[in-house]
Amino acid sequence: MVSKLVVGTFRRIPYIRRFSTATATSVSTPPHEDATVASGDLLMKGVKIAGRPLYLDMQATSPMDPRVLDSMLPFLMSRYGNPHSRTHVYGWESEAAVEKAREQIAALINASPKEIIFTSGATESNNISVKGVMHFYKDKKRHVITTQTEHKCVLDSCRHLQQEGFDVTYLPVERDGLIDINKLRDAIRPDTGLVSIMTVNNEIGVIQPVEEIGKICREKNIHFHTDAAQALGKIPVDVEKMNVSLMSLSGHKIYGPKGVGALYMRRRPRIRVEPQMNGGGQERGIRSGTVPTPLVVGFGAACEVAMKEMEYDDQRIKNLQERLLHGITSKLKGVEINGSTEIGKRYWGNLNLSFAFVEGESLLMGLKEVAVSSGSACTSASLEPSYVLRALGVEEDMAHTSIRFGIGRFTTEQEIDKAVELTVKRVEKLREMSPLYEMWEEGIDIKSIDWSQH
Repeated sequence: MVSKLVVGTFRRIPYIRRFSTATATSVSTPPHEDATVASGDLLMKGVKIAGRPLYLDMQATSPMDPRVLDSMLPFLMSRYGNPHSRTHVYGWESEAAVEKAREQIAALINASPKEIIFTSGATESNNISVKGVMHFYKDKKRHVITTQTEHKCVLDSCRHLQQEGFDVTYLPVERDGLIDINKLRDAIRPDTGLVSIMTVNNEIGVIQPVEEIGKICREKNIHFHTDAAQALGKIPVDVEKMNVSLMSLSGHKIYGPKGVGALYMRRRPRIRVEPQMNGGGQERGIRSGTVPTPLVVGFGAACEVAMKEMEYDDQRIKNLQERLLHGITSKLKGVEINGSTEIGKRYWGNLNLSFAFVEGESLLMGLKEVAVSSGSACTSASLEPSYVLRALGVEEDMAHTSIRFGIGRFTTEQEIDKAVELTVKRVEKLREMSPLYEMWEEGIDIKSIDWSQH
């Protein structure tokens, strides 16, 4: 009965494209226990908001596509069998659903279903890849190459290996956020066991030259791992063209459920890892634990939808990004884009901007009607400037003022226009209080001032 009611609710929506990110997330769930709703306002953590804010933080997570939920509902309500139970129909139907999802995910990255291992998310997949590979080959391989701008879970996994006696090279990136291929070549040693470089950066959206990296690794007989959580379903991903050995994937970045991810592991030539968890030997012994059928089914459905609609989504998101950028830069001076702006070297849905003469925390608090972030959700509690922006050479004051706008499938033109209006209004208000901005407007070179004389 509940299943029919929920599904019926979504089917009454005339056309899914009319969803805004706000309506996509407010099919309406009760407010958090810390929140109080009164007269249409939302009060949370001491901040009063007129209704739910616009959602422009797609790199942190994406709203679930209703079609994904539709595919999951039967396995939440009636087909609840354990996919590893081999003696009755409940287990059989769940197992069949899991294998179908494996095929859907594999198809999106041009892999074999046998090369897909289900995990709890990209963080676990990254840990298995980085630590698992080096532990397995530790007798001969003691060196890892990664970049200074990787996701925190990759960097922390590398630091963990360093504590165990492994060597790690953290490649710098250029001002545009991309690595220098020649520096990668120079860093390779006879005992290099793994190169781990993400496909699309989660903070600045730049697309690394993964095909070139994969080619070098193949020539040198080195395993290549890439974190493709921000790339899956957004840009074309082909494990054969990229020559990757391992690829980390995530469900909730692609309009699927949270708590599920996958690890692509190449079978020919075969890649081996040491499991990071002991248990019943599920997922070929690499990731023990009962596979969560509803989540896996949702992940598979999300990949199938992405495969059908990637080209449409890409063009639509590109138009929205251009609308957002032009709307802000046509009204404000002193705005810088962080990361490459070259076509093909940046994912359109990620726009990271720095606003001169504005304090970042004040700007974020002032934009309470727009859900945006100043960087990765995993480091958003830190008051330090983004380590990714610092690696690009962005000056500390500008790094502190960065805002990451994330645009997705359900974002509307009206939301973009509203975000532009609110952002411009808030930046102008903060700059009115800045004597530095006034000096800059008068043509004074702020950097040339010797403040010790004042």
